[in-house]
Amino acid sequence: MKAIVTRLLPDKRREKVVVTDWPEPAPPVGNEVLCEAVYTGLTNGTERNQIIGGNYSAPDERLPAGGGYQNVGRVTETGPDVTQLQRGALIYASKDHVERFTIAEDGLLLKLPADIEPAEAALFGISGVAMHCCRRIEPRIGEKVLIIGQGCIGMFAAQIANAMGARVTVCDIEESRLAQARQLSAAEQVLNTSGDGWETQIEADAYDAVMDFAGAPDMVTSMIRACKPRGRVLLVAGRFDVNYTFNVGQHKEIGVLQCSHFTCDDLENVCRLLRQGTFSIAPLIRHRVHVDEAPQIYRWLRDEPMRLLGTVFEW
Repeated sequence: MKAIVTRLLPDKRREKVVVTDWPEPAPPVGNEVLCEAVYTGLTNGTERNQIIGGNYSAPDERLPAGGGYQNVGRVTETGPDVTQLQRGALIYASKDHVERFTIAEDGLLLKLPADIEPAEAALFGISGVAMHCCRRIEPRIGEKVLIIGQGCIGMFAAQIANAMGARVTVCDIEESRLAQARQLSAAEQVLNTSGDGWETQIEADAYDAVMDFAGAPDMVTSMIRACKPRGRVLLVAGRFDVNYTFNVGQHKEIGVLQCSHFTCDDLENVCRLLRQGTFSIAPLIRHRVHVDEAPQIYRWLRDEPMRLLGTVFEW
């Protein structure tokens, strides 16, 4: 079957390609369902991390390897113990970019309502990450939250934090992404922090919480300085190590938080906000292409990541 996989090049660089001989899933047993992919979504940060050899990547000796965690599939077969899903149902599932997959009906998935556009649901995974992160920092109404990085997850987090009552400031070094952030109207301030933009615009002791989706090196101490005493810093973007000036964090009694993936409840709340119209995915989909065009998308992701925002593959 078809799948998008990471493989090693002779010069030890990595690429992602579409193969047609990936192992088929086993038939569904128990409460499992077999699904046929309709759309999958690019997970920009995690998948770029994998193709540049970052902390989420498989070692060279385990390549080729699959990846991704956003698959919208149609149920084609059910196991004997399935009670909630029927053939023909569309689900979002935390599964690789594969043509077919099996998953337990109580796994990390969401049955999609009829009024949800399936192509938008292909980005429910990174939306779920944003939801999980916002719930992790628990912004109170009126609190000031700084969101660093306006890729997809950063823009989703801005919308969710705003819906939770926070006063949101976002920043990035790429003006095209900031222009998109302004159109979403979820942030009170949209700041370009390229050059000396951080030093001139990010005030010390100004924010109750800082969420870092950019992973810029050697910035954690600066994030802590931007926080109020007993503020929270949430580190999301992939990295091997975290370094900051301990005394700065100790003086403020800062809380350093991390997140891991998302839950079914996060997916349900993303879906709820989307159906209410308080959360948008469609404006962030910049590329919607057939899966056979995926290799070009991944070359951009590896070499020119700022060209991309939301990407959906049609199967």
